[in-house]
Amino acid sequence: MELEEQSATLIDTGGVFGEHVLAEALTGQTELAVNEADLVLLLLDGREGVTAADEDGVMYLRKANVKFLPVINKIDGLPEDQVALDFERFGFPEYVLISASHSRGLKQLREVLEQRLADLNLPQEPDDLSYGSGIRVAVVGRPNVGKSTLVNRLIGEDRQVVFDMPGTTKDAIDIPFTKDDVDYVLIDTAGVRRKGKVSEITEKFSVVKALDAMQRAHVVVLVIDASEGLVEQDLHVLEYALDAGAGMVIAVNKWDGMTVDDKAHVKHELQARLEFAKFARIHFISALHGSGVGDLYQSVEEAHDCAFTKWSTNKLTTLLEDAILDHQPPLVHGRRIKLRYAHLGGSNPPLFIVHGNQTNALPTTYKRYLENKFIKVLKIRGTPVRFEFRTSDNPFDGKKNQLSQRQITKKQRLVKHVNKAKKKAKKK
Repeated sequence: MELEEQSATLIDTGGVFGEHVLAEALTGQTELAVNEADLVLLLLDGREGVTAADEDGVMYLRKANVKFLPVINKIDGLPEDQVALDFERFGFPEYVLISASHSRGLKQLREVLEQRLADLNLPQEPDDLSYGSGIRVAVVGRPNVGKSTLVNRLIGEDRQVVFDMPGTTKDAIDIPFTKDDVDYVLIDTAGVRRKGKVSEITEKFSVVKALDAMQRAHVVVLVIDASEGLVEQDLHVLEYALDAGAGMVIAVNKWDGMTVDDKAHVKHELQARLEFAKFARIHFISALHGSGVGDLYQSVEEAHDCAFTKWSTNKLTTLLEDAILDHQPPLVHGRRIKLRYAHLGGSNPPLFIVHGNQTNALPTTYKRYLENKFIKVLKIRGTPVRFEFRTSDNPFDGKKNQLSQRQITKKQRLVKHVNKAKKKAKKK
């Protein structure tokens, strides 16, 4: 958040819930955020008045000696004196009254916030991990396969709420961090289900945000539950990721709880059903215990590097010529399909554009042959590749050939000769 004289990082917490099923997990996350913060904005409900949770929150902040600024929200339509009177029992030396839904009091809040931060005299540190820097990695999968647990394991701290209930994560959350001098932006997404299975509005929003995360990610880590095997829903999530064109790494989670026979069955199933995504490396991991998780970094970097590698036109054309020497394109109407040169048309995923004649008649099998040849020679791994075949325009197409006078005279003599020969043949 940019203020007049300085900038600040806002951390939105899950709040503190009394009897909510997620109360313990969310309260724990809120306490972590409070401990890391230089200043806490304590949001209170002016319409509801003081609650037991408010009293517990104020007591906790004061016992922990945390600097905080009370902000009383939802004051629209209420007398400010009456709202302030209800909260006088806390003896706040300073507070701000706002209505967030109507943008009332927000200017005053920014001014007070800036003054409080200035009084703290905090050093301004450059944010080296601003949005967009580093490798953007989206962790996707069905609900309750362990995505948030994997995110916490990858970054080495409990940043995401983990609970044994599908749908705990509602939004796509960006988490910048550095590992072995490499910058990442990890995107934890909500579980993706088929559109026909999505009912609640919040869940629809979550799925849209998850799909958007795949679109802006460099690499997608697809998490699969090993105990359930590869199900149709996993294939639909994989389809969404492939449509986005990002690099791909597959993490088969909960591997430590599998028997030897079950592991063999899952491996056979993955090999048989993921033939169309064989470019993706598969890792068998336990996000809960950490086994195999560290190997994901290398595959993510490999997929990212391959997705953004630049190959020269000369190298790609030479590769195309070598492929044609090994296996010629087929004949179409007695004429050989000619492929002349290739060049790089885009990245993430790599797009190879091949120019030639009659390319629209090139069979799918030969296109697949070229794709496999390019992947093998260029050592592309972890990212899909795309090919585009273009037929060169014929500059004389649709134009009538203009004959010279000499050619016209020669043609007329030839026609006379042919007609004379036909007449002689009839007389015989």
